[in-house]
Amino acid sequence: MLKTVRSPLRKVPGKAPTGIAGFDAITGGGLPRGRTTLLVGGAGSGKTVLALQFLAHGARACKEPGIFVAFEEPSERVVENAGSFGWKLEELQHRRLYFMDARPFPDVVQSGDFDLGGMLAALEAKTREIGARRIVFDALNNVLALLPGPAARKRELFRLHEWLVARELTGLITLQTGGDEAGTIGQEPSGFMQFMVDCVVILNHSVVQGVSQRNLRVQKYRGSGFDEDEAPFLIGSGGLDLAVARAPGRAGLKVTTERVSSGVERLDTMLGGGYYRGASVLITGSSGTAKTTLSGAFAEAACRRGERTLFFSFDSEYTEVIRNLASVGIRLDRYVKNGCLRIIPARTITGSAEVHLGRFKTLAREHSARCMVIDPVSSWSTSGNDSTAQGVAERLIDWAKSEGITLVCTKLLSGTSSPVQGGLPLQISTLADTWIHLNYLVQAGERNRGLSIVKSRGTAHSNQVRELILSDAGVTLADTYTAGGEVLMGTMRWEKESAERGAHEAAEVATKLKRVRLDAEEAELAVRLKALQVEIEAKQIEKALLARTTQTHKGELSQGRTRMHELRGSDAPKPGRRKP
Repeated sequence: MLKTVRSPLRKVPGKAPTGIAGFDAITGGGLPRGRTTLLVGGAGSGKTVLALQFLAHGARACKEPGIFVAFEEPSERVVENAGSFGWKLEELQHRRLYFMDARPFPDVVQSGDFDLGGMLAALEAKTREIGARRIVFDALNNVLALLPGPAARKRELFRLHEWLVARELTGLITLQTGGDEAGTIGQEPSGFMQFMVDCVVILNHSVVQGVSQRNLRVQKYRGSGFDEDEAPFLIGSGGLDLAVARAPGRAGLKVTTERVSSGVERLDTMLGGGYYRGASVLITGSSGTAKTTLSGAFAEAACRRGERTLFFSFDSEYTEVIRNLASVGIRLDRYVKNGCLRIIPARTITGSAEVHLGRFKTLAREHSARCMVIDPVSSWSTSGNDSTAQGVAERLIDWAKSEGITLVCTKLLSGTSSPVQGGLPLQISTLADTWIHLNYLVQAGERNRGLSIVKSRGTAHSNQVRELILSDAGVTLADTYTAGGEVLMGTMRWEKESAERGAHEAAEVATKLKRVRLDAEEAELAVRLKALQVEIEAKQIEKALLARTTQTHKGELSQGRTRMHELRGSDAPKPGRRKP
């Protein structure tokens, strides 16, 4: 009877953080703890930097001592080169980090007896001495090249791998590939090792239309989910900075109803009180429509509130920006002098769109910026950046929101571009919270500027087009005039409004004259009515007088007859007596 033997289940690996936030995000925590990772890339792709950052973070933040085995450069030079990243490897070198110089000498004779046994024995002792939990073998190609053939190389690779697994060390092995083959690992010895190790990471450094591009891709990660897409990265002042999108739900994002001024009073009214704090604002328009002017007005308003602001200009030097905006009443020089505002000519930042984004983040952190202007962000859509600019713009907006920075970006449109479509590959209008569009209207030999709000999330806003007027007194917005379905601006609007004012004044004069005439007729009627009332009263008095006179006359006649009878001795009966 056959007996089934079950092999023990392999434990799911824990994660060893690398200290590279983006990398730890796409791998769910870092490299597989207690297992081996293969790091492949061409010359200058960042292999050694990533490896050193992994060791430095482990020694300092995770209390995991490490060993760096250098097969390409002297260990002293490795430490010296890493000095600019701020890891302070010298402080860690005596207690938590050990650098072994294992470079093969040029006069070493290849021999069938050559192996890695002696080096591993020395590493065994050092591992126990410092309690190492992490180890890096940098540029292993150099020592494998001394072995006589593929069989010997495979044998030593197995020996190295088993040695790492037996001691449960988190190992990182870097291998060099040709510059054009950095994205593939099908050659010896890396082609063999990719099946043996638990994790494979590929670094790619290429030049696209003269612009340097660096990308990282996790090709394999046993026992763990990971992001399989290429992620762009930079080598900055703190080491590798990997660009990845934030997790769904944007954890930690603070939402506020606080408003900040746009710098133009009537625009604030159109927006229901101004921009939201921490919002992203997009201002689009063709050349000369006053995109920079609106951005400058926002920067001035921010500095007036005492909020530190960055202004990145791709078009002009900062002295020109100050001079040009002063012509429309926007005074930025005083805020530059007191340090509240920094104007940076972004053309001095060379490299890819990723380099620009990294530089923006660094400067914003150094300046403690609350507000930022990028004029124009469409400059990223240039040669070599077409395929990456969209992703960079998205990460810019996400980063600004996470930092609570109110971001204003301008975007240049061609003369025939639709404000809805944008007209350029860089489509960030769907991500922006507020979208303001500027355009020209040419009438009667004049070119006038119009402003409209395409959208403003979370707030009621005006749907009317306003005329944008620039003068040495500042930036103002005026109502446009619509006549017969046609929008009038500038002189035509002024002429139409003047004609309307004349007609209105004439109507008012006619109304006043008619009112005077009616008042006179009313007065005349009132006089006539008064005369009639007097005449009526006189007739009434005359009638009353006549009645009283008649009554008096009758009484007097009656009394006279009675007196006459009395004087005559008349036998006429007296009143109240009857004849016998």
